[in-house]
Formats: sequence, C-alpha cells, structure tokens
Amino acid sequence: MDSCARALDGADPDAVEFVRFCRPRRRVGWPELYDEMWAVASRGLFRGYDFTDLEERGIGFSLYGTRALASLAAAVIEEERASAGVDADRRTRSRSAAAIA
Repeated sequence: MDSCARALDGADPDAVEFVRFCRPRRRVGWPELYDEMWAVASRGLFRGYDFTDLEERGIGFSLYGTRALASLAAAVIEEERASAGVDADRRTRSRSAAAIA
C-alpha cells in the first residue's frame, strides 16, 4: 500500500472532504492550497467548521500540524488524478467501441 492510500485510510472523512471542498476553489498545489484552506476555515465555509472544529478532525494549521495536512492534501490530489485518469480511459474506450459499432 502506498503512502497516499495510507494517508486517506487513516484520515477523518470530514478532513478528506474538507480538502476536496477547498481544492476546486483554486486549482493550486501546496503551499497555495494551504492558504485556501486557511481562508475557508477562517470563514467557516465548509459545513460551518472553524479552526477548532477542523482541528478535532485532524486538520491542523499550526506549524506542528502542517506536515500532516500537506500529506493529506497530497493524498487527495493523487487520488483525484488517478480517478481522472481512469475516467479518461473509460471515455476513450467508450468512444472506440461506439466507432466500431
């Protein structure tokens, strides 16, 4: 099992959804994604959760929590990319099958 899968397996589902919520707002990588997540948390834009609520779910914005947050964000991004690759492959095969028929 790779480190990305382990990061997602051990994460609070709300924490994963928080990263997924923040990512499409600004399609950026780390560390810009950190800034977006901080902005979302400061405004309570994700389910009304503030910094304390997110901290309880494993999203830490302190110096000590940044490494784990970066790992979680990387795992979510990798999962999205893998999923997009599978979806693109399915669309290509569907088009090929339609062209043959």
